[in-house]
Amino acid sequence: MEDDGGRRTILGQGGDRVKLNVGGKLFETTVSTLRSGGPDSLLSVLTNRNSDEPVFIDRDPEIFSALLALLRSNRLPSTAKRFSNQELIDEAVYYGIESQLRSALAPSRLSGIDASLFSTIRPTSDGVVTDFNAVDSDGSVWVAHGGQVSVYDWSLTHTETIRTHLDYISSIRKVGPDLAGVASEFESGLHFYNLANGRRVGSVEWTDPSDPRIYKARVHAVVDSPDSVFAAFECQHRENCVLSIDKSTMKAVSELGRQSGNSAKSTVVGKLTFLPEINALVGVSVTAGAFGYAGYVRLWDSRSGDVVWETNEPGSGRSSRFGDSFADVDFDREDLTMFKICSKSGDLAVADLRKLSEDPWVYLEEKNPCMRNSGGGTSSLIHCYRQQVFVGREGGLEVWSRMVENRSDVERERVLHEGLYRRNYMDKVEDAGRGIIKKIEGAGDRLFVSREDAEGIEVWQSSQFSGAVLSL
Repeated sequence: MEDDGGRRTILGQGGDRVKLNVGGKLFETTVSTLRSGGPDSLLSVLTNRNSDEPVFIDRDPEIFSALLALLRSNRLPSTAKRFSNQELIDEAVYYGIESQLRSALAPSRLSGIDASLFSTIRPTSDGVVTDFNAVDSDGSVWVAHGGQVSVYDWSLTHTETIRTHLDYISSIRKVGPDLAGVASEFESGLHFYNLANGRRVGSVEWTDPSDPRIYKARVHAVVDSPDSVFAAFECQHRENCVLSIDKSTMKAVSELGRQSGNSAKSTVVGKLTFLPEINALVGVSVTAGAFGYAGYVRLWDSRSGDVVWETNEPGSGRSSRFGDSFADVDFDREDLTMFKICSKSGDLAVADLRKLSEDPWVYLEEKNPCMRNSGGGTSSLIHCYRQQVFVGREGGLEVWSRMVENRSDVERERVLHEGLYRRNYMDKVEDAGRGIIKKIEGAGDRLFVSREDAEGIEVWQSSQFSGAVLSL
């Protein structure tokens, strides 16, 4: 509440009233409101003063009014839409209430059925995104465009851009607080850059003095665990392996699955996933040839490097599925399930990672009569996030959502069956016309989508979100 006076009065049950002069405008509030920002916030510290005079703060009074409303109700008022996210964040950082603002700006839990295109992240130079890494732990997005790396924080505000020694980055992975692992399909090695100062702090090459074929190996996929970075390398002679790299030393410590890539069963890994729940590293490879598609999925124990399970397609699964190999595979870490999308039929199948066998797949049935037959194709890909499976088919985007079932037996709920998921479209016809979907990743209850030869990254989130206007 604003007031012209300078005295402090006592409220019966609300605590002491405090008057603040922000940028020449007087505000009156309570001690409890100011302390709701946390004991370390500037506003909480100001409540410990003994003076009766209003505290003068040389900041923007209009933004302060919005932040004061946030402390009172845990939500931003409609007037906050006049300011960009960055303006609100800058003031919240000054007052020490960034966590409260972050909670207010966070989108609702992502529901693919009720999600829409919210914004597009567009780097200012080399706008065509060559790869990106969406980080679920903090909601940030690390974007590779040309030979540059740009970082967008939890609010999708640009924080920094560095230029690497590479002309083209085809793989990027956040492997530390300010550390990015980058690689190019045109240059050898995996390279580590500190984005705080833009310096390259290390590089790893796959070498073997006893084998002259191991020379200038290029990286096809990168993933990390708490202690290690894993990178899939391939040489010009088609020799390939997955290197385990120690994060603390940035040195290669072991090889996993060294093989010669002369057949579909031994081509280089194109997609790596680390599953911390079972301490497993998963490699996926998909190749195309005169007789269609072939691929494999291989699970290693990340500590010993031993293969604990693998499957090759075509040649495995149901006899009626022979020749319909997968186009992509991804993993639901919450449910410990594995999904594949078939290259010809476009069917989706699921397997329980705790019950892997020679043929672990359960093929999901189409339960939505309004859905047309989309088919498969080379441009089909999937991504699991928030117990949903997001599917890109050419330029179209759809979601398979898990059906809620009333079952008292917890173990029975874990049983996979054909009708466990329901399929729906996420996009409109005009959305699909923006180009073939190249990559999908979820983080911070948002879905990030890049398309071939298209500038920027699309940001999708649930339509229930209401907050300050995003300015990029």
